[in-house]
Amino acid sequence: MTKLSVNINKIATLRNSRGGNVPNLLKVAADIEGFGAEGITIHPRPDERHIKYQDARDLTAVVTTEFNIEGNPISSFIDLVLETKPTQVTLVPDGVDAITSNAGWDTLKHSSFLKEVIQEFQQNGIRTSVFIDTDLKLIEGAAKIGADRIELYTEEFATQYDLGNKEAVQPYTDAAILAHTLGLGINAGHDLSLDNVQFFKEQIPNLAEVSIGHALIAESLYLGLENVVNMYLHRLK
Repeated sequence: MTKLSVNINKIATLRNSRGGNVPNLLKVAADIEGFGAEGITIHPRPDERHIKYQDARDLTAVVTTEFNIEGNPISSFIDLVLETKPTQVTLVPDGVDAITSNAGWDTLKHSSFLKEVIQEFQQNGIRTSVFIDTDLKLIEGAAKIGADRIELYTEEFATQYDLGNKEAVQPYTDAAILAHTLGLGINAGHDLSLDNVQFFKEQIPNLAEVSIGHALIAESLYLGLENVVNMYLHRLK
């Protein structure tokens, strides 16, 4: 079974819009785990426009499943990860002003930097994943720099799937096969939804984990959070 890690950034966005503590991020995280999700993901950004750095600290005492922190490994992010020691850190090459993740790493161009960061996290017992496109040379690069896992950036798949082009999943299948051969674990995320996640999972061998936030929270506005979490779990079995 592929694990479901729920990204709770949108809960933090809603909370921050009123400046208080409603909805309570920590309670929502605990409830999501109680509904059956196998992980909690957060993606703090330097401006703290949704997840705040203090949220990461507070969540360490709450999350009992896998805790995944995503972000660009700038110095403040590295310090936060080393302080909180999540189960997994996912390295994402976000620009400071990025609204959402919009590209994977060039693991060849940035190999020296990434290798150094990965080694530091691994020395502290933190599994390290690299957000990446399906270019097979970049997958090979991820293995060479010592990443534990890759996270396939799935926006292009989701866009093409909505247009009826199911063949768009093939590069992801090929990337996953190569990654597994090279000893890399396989995660995926970005624009996965109830509409496409089951098909994607069925086409991606050895898919360990998906991280889903925006679609899951949007769907929950109509269908209910507990119901939607269990709908994802059903599709991932």
